[in-house]
Amino acid sequence: MARRAPFTSSLQRTLRALTRAAQASVKAATKPRPAPRAPKPLQRWAHGIAMNAAGARRYRLFKPPGARKTHPLPLLVLLHGCAQDAAAIARSTRVHSLAARAGFIVLCPEQDRLANAQGCWNWFELRSGRAVAEAALIISAIDQACALHGADAERVAIAGLSAGASMAALLALRHPERFKAVAMHSGVAPGAARSAATALRAMQGHARLHALATATALPPLLVIQGAADAVVAARNGRATAHWWADAAHALPGPTRVVQRGARRAARLTDFRAGSRLAVTLCEVDGLGHAWSGGAAGQIYSDPTGPDATRMIWAFAARAFGVTARG
Repeated sequence: MARRAPFTSSLQRTLRALTRAAQASVKAATKPRPAPRAPKPLQRWAHGIAMNAAGARRYRLFKPPGARKTHPLPLLVLLHGCAQDAAAIARSTRVHSLAARAGFIVLCPEQDRLANAQGCWNWFELRSGRAVAEAALIISAIDQACALHGADAERVAIAGLSAGASMAALLALRHPERFKAVAMHSGVAPGAARSAATALRAMQGHARLHALATATALPPLLVIQGAADAVVAARNGRATAHWWADAAHALPGPTRVVQRGARRAARLTDFRAGSRLAVTLCEVDGLGHAWSGGAAGQIYSDPTGPDATRMIWAFAARAFGVTARG
């Protein structure tokens, strides 16, 4: 029997190896693949539009996993600042992560760039009526969150950054019965300006606040202000705290310094009317115009400060009469 030539045997081995490799590739390609994993709960934001006679505004809404409409949850309304949108403030504050752990709903209304080219809420447009119209649209978004998504209308808090902070305070002033707590981060008291020109002066700390007169008790206010803020002068935080406290006939207590680890120190002052907390002023050393303790790499966000998101939720939870988890 003639022997196979070495070249022929080598060629046959190579062909068999290639055949096995090809068969394995086909098998792998035709093998059923597992279904893609569902997005993590922290990524599940619903989208909606609030409309009324004043127009329409989009919003994002986050519900904790397993939330049911039959068990209403507290609602935190969060308003973004200029040059931001609803997604940006959510990424910076990481509020959905806390909401998933603590069990509350988050509503982030979004300003329309046609209403303000920089994405600012027009909190200062009181003469034209635009501020009031935008406030009404945010109330419409809150009503939808309660009617459609299981938010508890009796446990609503509102917070915001910069222009969003001023709009949050304006809403609490106009509808104090709707909110159990309000938080202003790096904002200006809405009574400090009535036009774009006066808003700039107010941001620089040159506004004069008139005494508040309201028939309904104002919700407690948390003011968070960076001591090194070059956009909204630090004196605005102190002025706003005293302005709100005066309306509640509240007096300041001693200031205490709080610092955790390497984070920036914060100076906290509570204003009380008897046993009732009316205002807490939190002044953060060295913080500029940015969300304190926010995510790194985000606009207007400083990870070195105390966690403003947790502070705001703890403040709101106290007003709701629940234990702040998370």
